[in-house]
Amino acid sequence: MKRLLATLCLLLLAAPASGQPISATDRTETLDAVATLLESRYVDPEMGSQLARSLRKAKQKLRVTTDGPAFADALTAWLRQQSGDGHLAVTYSVDAIPADGGDQAFTAEEIERFYGAQLNHGVEKIERLDGNIMLIDLRVFPPPALAGEVITAMMTVAAQGDALIIDLRHNSGGMETIEIILGHVLPPGSPLSGIYDRPTDTLTPRVSPMWVPGRRFGETKPIYVLIGPRSFSAAEALAYDLQALNRATIVGAVSGGGANPFEYRRVHPHFALSLPEKRSINPITGTNWQGVGVIPDVAVPPEQALEKALALARDAVAAQRGK
Repeated sequence: MKRLLATLCLLLLAAPASGQPISATDRTETLDAVATLLESRYVDPEMGSQLARSLRKAKQKLRVTTDGPAFADALTAWLRQQSGDGHLAVTYSVDAIPADGGDQAFTAEEIERFYGAQLNHGVEKIERLDGNIMLIDLRVFPPPALAGEVITAMMTVAAQGDALIIDLRHNSGGMETIEIILGHVLPPGSPLSGIYDRPTDTLTPRVSPMWVPGRRFGETKPIYVLIGPRSFSAAEALAYDLQALNRATIVGAVSGGGANPFEYRRVHPHFALSLPEKRSINPITGTNWQGVGVIPDVAVPPEQALEKALALARDAVAAQRGK
């Protein structure tokens, strides 16, 4: 899967500033192409057809915006308001998008901008707290090729803890390094949310890795995952799958509700559609978190989640040591 639950890619082709005029023909071609793709490839066929019909009816209203970035923003807002799907987006590129689209449209410079070393590849903090409780504050899941070894190092350090808190309250998604984290805390081969692909009508099961590099945190020590409204996409996948397996306690507030992985589709030389063509399906629950979010086991305001998780972790560690 090219972009597993990756939400930050929605921004990769956004123009740095407005003031990029586009013609009426450009706008019409873009709207028509988006409507066609919604009908043929959107993961929910009924919703896709409904969105396409509504978009064609709203075409005249949407066509009035003559600036490229503003047009993309307006169309994105309309699509999300109509569908409730936070992965749907239209982006504008000053430079022409390659006709073959796909990953070739995302340059190394753009990947570095959103996942790079200047952000420590999303690892905001890793800290050992009193009681030998490890805290990870992770803001994004970087591509494995870019920073898989950084995520491995993060989990190797965390392995020394007697309990682990993973803070995803500010994590809006990312790429397949979620697999590395799950491999460090789950038994090999544990069932994870599979991916249903509408265009091919296939369901691809997923399990936790049979092996991961580095020192593993293990399968029994307590884990607490912090979430809130800004937790989205891959961040939700990690919390949801650990919750379904009874491997972690989820603390905080309901997350954003984005469970439909998307593909990048060129709809015009300067516009791209991030189109959810897939659906996450957990084999244990039989469903996912789309539109409803991950429901915490311990509900507290997001700003109180860390304090609550710390109290729970200290009690759990003390109980283990008292055995």
